[in-house]
Amino acid sequence: MNEDWSAVARAINARTRELSMRQRELSEKSGVSLAIVREIQQGRIERRRNPRTLEALSTALEWHPQHLTAVLNGKEPPHVEPSAVSAEDPVVPLLNAIIREIRGLRAQIGVLANRLDDRPRKDE
Repeated sequence: MNEDWSAVARAINARTRELSMRQRELSEKSGVSLAIVREIQQGRIERRRNPRTLEALSTALEWHPQHLTAVLNGKEPPHVEPSAVSAEDPVVPLLNAIIREIRGLRAQIGVLANRLDDRPRKDE
C-alpha cells in the first residue's frame, strides 16, 4: 500500500489555516501529542501511525473520522454533515486520547514485566 504522508500534511495545514487553528489547539482538541502533530504537519517523519491518531485529528479538524486515512491512501475522503460535527460532545476526543494513553501504558508495563521475568534471579 502506497501511503502519501505529504498529502496528509498538506490537508492538515490547509485545514488548520482555514480554521485559524494552531498546532497546540489541534493537539489539545484531538488528544494527539504536540510532537506527533508537528511531525505529521511537517511531513518529515513518515511512519505508520495508530489509525486512531488520524481519526482524532480528522475529528478535531471537523472532518469525517476517516478523512485523513482516505487522504493517506489516495482515496476520496468521506463527507460529514456540518451539524453532526458540532453536535458531538467535545469530551469524546479527550476520552479517546485517554484510552489510547492507557493502552500504550498497559503495553509498556507488559514489556517491562516480560523483561523482569526474563532476568536471572540472584537466588538461582
